[in-house]
Amino acid sequence: MFIYNGLRCYYEIQSLDNTDELFEVLYNFSVGFERLLKIAVVLLEHSDLSDQEALERSLITHSHLDLLHRVKKCATVNLGKQHNDFLGLLGNFYKTLRYDRFSISSIKTTEREKEALLSFLNRSLDDDLEPSSSLFGNVNDAKYKKFIRRIVTKISNTLYKIIKIRASELNLYTYELRHGSKAESVFIGKADIPSEEILWKELLVFFMNTQNSSGYIDFLRSIEPLEFDPELTPDYLDCFQSDSAKSLVIGELETLYGEIEECGKRLELINIIGNPNFYFDIPDTENES
Repeated sequence: MFIYNGLRCYYEIQSLDNTDELFEVLYNFSVGFERLLKIAVVLLEHSDLSDQEALERSLITHSHLDLLHRVKKCATVNLGKQHNDFLGLLGNFYKTLRYDRFSISSIKTTEREKEALLSFLNRSLDDDLEPSSSLFGNVNDAKYKKFIRRIVTKISNTLYKIIKIRASELNLYTYELRHGSKAESVFIGKADIPSEEILWKELLVFFMNTQNSSGYIDFLRSIEPLEFDPELTPDYLDCFQSDSAKSLVIGELETLYGEIEECGKRLELINIIGNPNFYFDIPDTENES
């Protein structure tokens, strides 16, 4: 869950200069991979003869690389330098950088996690992202999204395979994944967020242009639309792919709702949309000419 959330948050970021957004990304990644590594360590190192309390104490660590080293002692881990560097970045963030806001040094700089991430991208891609504030900023373009996704899914799938093999040897079911879960998306579906982005856009085009009918579609068509500003279409579309974009448009929604006389009735209709417990009749087309 944490790994998927981190990747989803990263895909929503438009600029690599906002430290609050980068904090959320790195926090989710660091927690997710730490837990995944510890699961692998427990499965690989545990035995009836081992000191259980000592094993538990040894897991009180936030060093991703130390945990990876323990996994490597018991299993083959096919990860390269970039993957190790990324885990090192996460370990450094979780042990040190996430506390920077509470230290005296934060008075001088509050962007150390940003500097660390951009330095990692520069080293890995031989790029020239500017860690310090620049005039034009650092755009999180498709190249960086693709690279981070490749790094994240490679580490995730490598560790998941190790866990699956070891769990099977122990007749455990730790590796089982709920169908449709975020974990399944990461470990089996390789977190195909680019396809998820295409999906909502294609669905939007479908709803706007379909001439077909169904109980649900007829219901949607029956609701009178609010008078949003067509000139702000790019801002509205961004709400489908970014939580931060929603905060920029929510004020306009509140204004439009303030102009509705019977706001409660409209909310009752709107809340039906997406409700899995609400069913619509299938239109009877047999008697249509």
